[in-house]
Amino acid sequence: MFFLCMTDKDRESAFRGLVDRQRDMIWHLCQTYSLNAAWETEDAFQEVLCMLWRDLETFDRRSAERTWVYRVATNTLLMLKRKVSNQPQQTVDVQEVETIPTPPTDSDYRHLLQLVDCLEAKDSQIVMAHLHGFSRQEIAKMTGVSLPTVARRLAKAKKWLEKHYYEEQ
Repeated sequence: MFFLCMTDKDRESAFRGLVDRQRDMIWHLCQTYSLNAAWETEDAFQEVLCMLWRDLETFDRRSAERTWVYRVATNTLLMLKRKVSNQPQQTVDVQEVETIPTPPTDSDYRHLLQLVDCLEAKDSQIVMAHLHGFSRQEIAKMTGVSLPTVARRLAKAKKWLEKHYYEEQ
């Protein structure tokens, strides 16, 4: 809504500023949601940027910029994840693929993310927002879930994650 009254040049400049301020968070989310290959992270990042540009006029500044970007990004990434999981998997000869080195990640954190991925979609989204440092109030706003429900889902997910994390160790 705020961006509707801007000229195209001003809108583009405002978008660039928004992306510059939120780039690290968006990139980290894309890495988190695409644990398999570096090209998936880059594709996901581009898709999130496209959705942010498309939805820019819906940002009415009632929530913090970071909260709005996080919500658009996680919804986009969940949509991409559903698309990928619904497609038939192809096998590729390993010698045909050029490997792209990915930075080393902490195996405990990777294991935790894999477990979070096993949660129901809404619970996974709430836990991921919590892991990224959002308060329960911000999570409630982002997800459209009441504050007590956020607290309850976090507590339930924490118990489930602790149980499964230590069972597999």
